[in-house]
Amino acid sequence: MKLASLQAGRDGELVVVDKYLARYVSAKSVAPTLQAALDDWAHCEGLLETLSEKLEVGSVESLAFDQAACASPLPRAYHWADGSAYVNHVELVRKARNAEMPATFWTEPLMYQGGSDSFLSPRAPIVMAEESWGIDFEAEVAVVVDDVPMGISASDASAHIKLVMLVNDVSLRNLIPAELAKGFGFYQAKPSSAFSPVAVNPEALGDSWRDNKLHLSLRVVLNEGLVGEPNAGVDMTFDFSELIAHAAKSRPLCAGTIIGSGTVSNVDRSSGSCCLAEIRMLETIADGNPKTDFMKFGDRVSIEMFDADSNSIFGEINQQVERYEG
Repeated sequence: MKLASLQAGRDGELVVVDKYLARYVSAKSVAPTLQAALDDWAHCEGLLETLSEKLEVGSVESLAFDQAACASPLPRAYHWADGSAYVNHVELVRKARNAEMPATFWTEPLMYQGGSDSFLSPRAPIVMAEESWGIDFEAEVAVVVDDVPMGISASDASAHIKLVMLVNDVSLRNLIPAELAKGFGFYQAKPSSAFSPVAVNPEALGDSWRDNKLHLSLRVVLNEGLVGEPNAGVDMTFDFSELIAHAAKSRPLCAGTIIGSGTVSNVDRSSGSCCLAEIRMLETIADGNPKTDFMKFGDRVSIEMFDADSNSIFGEINQQVERYEG
């Protein structure tokens, strides 16, 4: 089952999309928005599945699906928490600045709570006032959960994963050091993120979804040049059930909470990278200084994932960096 939110109002209009992202049907008979469906998932899931089955066999009237007409599946959410599950990526960051990595980083996830009130549409520009802020993309996988009780175990958390999607977690790298130096976390350095046009339930991912990880390559292109396509299921130290349990240690998670994986990264560097910061870190380790620039006005990033038959699974995040003129 594949779900999307067409741009309409603040929370979008829920639709069901076919597996090839070619046709869609309105889901307003089930729920007006994805958040409304998640709030009553036990009732809505089966109805949405039935609608999806009818769409696939052509027994319901449908329309041509246009990814450019989509908002992020959840245009805004009650809760967005992003992990850093690829610890080799964290290790690389610290190595580049000659800092030791605490042993606990391998046993307990890193996580921050980001702003969730204004997610970008998957084709919306990344609008920033200054190039000097160090504009970077971060290609990640994310899951959406239903209501999760506080203190849940990792083994029980997997049952709460209802949807999977991609995310561009935009980062302003040159604002991060000063913010972290205050000892109070990110804020200005983490502007609005964008999610893939389509969210997919784990069952529709088949064997690619196992062990609470998505075992497919995540392809990132900058200005028509391949940046990387590392496998999201490889070298993921903490799976999504562990990330959910970590987030719910001291509070419940409400339906519609989004949990991100952090930047996808493989130990085998031949697969490339999912952010410019990692490329710059590798250059620093090799040559003493980074050579790759962060994104400039006019640059365009594409983030997408394909199945074994080269079909786009979630649709494409495609964003251009533009100057803020407000």
